[in-house]
Amino acid sequence: MTDFQAVADRVEIEALRGEFTDSAMMRDRPRLASLFTPDGVLRMPNIPVELTGREEIRAGGERLQAQWDFFVQTTHPGTILLDGDTATGRAYIQELARTLDGRQGLNYAVYHDRYRRTEEGWKFAERVYEVRYLDTTPLTGSAPSPDHSAEIATRAPAAPFAGPAAPFTGQATPFTAPAPAERLERTAAALRANGFTVEVLDDAAAARARVEDLLPAGARVFTGAGETLRLSGIEADINTGERYDAVRPRVLAIDRATGADEIRRLTANPDYVVNSVAAVTETGSLVLASGSGSQLPANAGGAAHAVWVVGAQKVVPDLSTALRRIEEHALPLENIRAQAAYGRPSAVNRVLILNAEPHPGRGTVLLLREAIGY
Repeated sequence: MTDFQAVADRVEIEALRGEFTDSAMMRDRPRLASLFTPDGVLRMPNIPVELTGREEIRAGGERLQAQWDFFVQTTHPGTILLDGDTATGRAYIQELARTLDGRQGLNYAVYHDRYRRTEEGWKFAERVYEVRYLDTTPLTGSAPSPDHSAEIATRAPAAPFAGPAAPFTGQATPFTAPAPAERLERTAAALRANGFTVEVLDDAAAARARVEDLLPAGARVFTGAGETLRLSGIEADINTGERYDAVRPRVLAIDRATGADEIRRLTANPDYVVNSVAAVTETGSLVLASGSGSQLPANAGGAAHAVWVVGAQKVVPDLSTALRRIEEHALPLENIRAQAAYGRPSAVNRVLILNAEPHPGRGTVLLLREAIGY
């Protein structure tokens, strides 16, 4: 191999790595998949994900992208070792990301690569993603609004930098950022004044442990459907194993055409209902939304006891903002979940507003300092 050819190969491989990052940032999954050989493999053991072939890489990438609120990836040059028509190398990655269910953080990672020369140029034969550092401290920034992002993405390349731009002052993602400590305490005080028992906890792990403390063994427990309970592990804790008389697994085993009455009785008056909410107001109200309404009777008063696990991003100033949060934020995300789980879209057919708890000790709100769910 001539020195000139080696230089050309290195330049092309470096451009390939840059194209990968650009495709990911622009959410152009077909283009990203085309950067791999037809039998290429993308492995991300930390997630975990393993995708083989261009179609799997495209489809898998689209599934991952559907979870993003925002994602920023920066690639730093690494090593390239040429060996004829193949090569190996490493690229170093810095990423900022927040998902729609509230997971977020900063990480540094390495791509361990194998490259292959093809008739279309150099392609990835394999990329293996290894996280070297992860910081899940809540991010203080936010993504621009969708309209603003789309406008930027379709612009021609910008002119050379000519000085600092004016800051973006719009409220880009008003329903995803965790409420600061003073708002959480203000909300907790209002809920207590309205008769709810309130505990402010650090994170989902603390909520998971506290739910276990609150639910006595053998209790008949109904869990609402939602990402907060699933992501925290609370749903699995209750609905698997033998510690509780779990209602949801029993309901799922009943034929809905012939057992509708039995389902209604089981879900309406359990000993405990464990759920999340769509929003909690700084004036001390809990707001729940539902397509079928099946989980609302237990929350409204049918259950002897209720526990609501609420992420910090769900705090809003008032009821009008709570209803807007449901329509503009929660419903679009629930549509994605419902389509994947049931093959049909969701809808806001019923809304339950709990302005107060008239029975002292019945309702406990676990208000978290972190964002979780949507």
